[in-house]
Amino acid sequence: MKKVLFFVALFFNFHAAQSQVLISLIFGDKLNSPNIEFGLEGGANFSTISNLDNADYRTDFNLGFYFDFNLKNPSWIFNTGVIVKSTMGAEGIAVYSLNDEKLDAVFAEGSVKRKINYFNVPLMIKYKFDNNIYVKAGTQLGLLSRAFDEFHQNYDGEDVVYKNNIRDKIHVVDAGLAVGLGYRLKVGSGINLGLQYYYGLVPLLKGDINQDQYNRSLYVTAGLPIGKGKAAKKAAEKKALEEKGTLPKS
Repeated sequence: MKKVLFFVALFFNFHAAQSQVLISLIFGDKLNSPNIEFGLEGGANFSTISNLDNADYRTDFNLGFYFDFNLKNPSWIFNTGVIVKSTMGAEGIAVYSLNDEKLDAVFAEGSVKRKINYFNVPLMIKYKFDNNIYVKAGTQLGLLSRAFDEFHQNYDGEDVVYKNNIRDKIHVVDAGLAVGLGYRLKVGSGINLGLQYYYGLVPLLKGDINQDQYNRSLYVTAGLPIGKGKAAKKAAEKKALEEKGTLPKS
């Protein structure tokens, strides 16, 4: 119970996903079954943009929910869900003109952080070994939420920030390949600790220039099943009643 409360407290710090977390906690047991596992997943991601001059990795948080669908062979699982909060981008980008003399003068010696928010949907096949280690591979689709360049400059001892909205310059749909590995802890209903790498295949920017720039991101995540124990208990009670003949078999 303490572990559940810890994850709930952590997840509620992500304001953009509060409603999804609340729904998960209320209906988690109804979304689980003997062949389906539902849970919350979150952690850190380290993102950059390929072929963008001087671009460094930037760190952000990610949060979402997942579904694991057991296939006929118990070692094979179809893994999907939605990463509700997923910010990609890069930092250390060279300053460019904002077409405003005053702003250009203020940020002339500064730097730029590019932040691109997506709703990402992984579609992956997972293989689970007997030692609780798993590997997975597939694709990931992204729907753009917002995008902006954050200009930073230390001006007279103060950190000055300016946000330049660049959403209309970014492709609305992103897609690419995803691979990952992880380990399932034998604690409670099981906690999944994993690494996942995303290799974007859709050019980031619209137009004919910079068509070789793509999203790259490494995710470090912890996945917590929600309501799995309660769902398993209900299933066991139902089976016991069916065996006693007091409940019609479904």
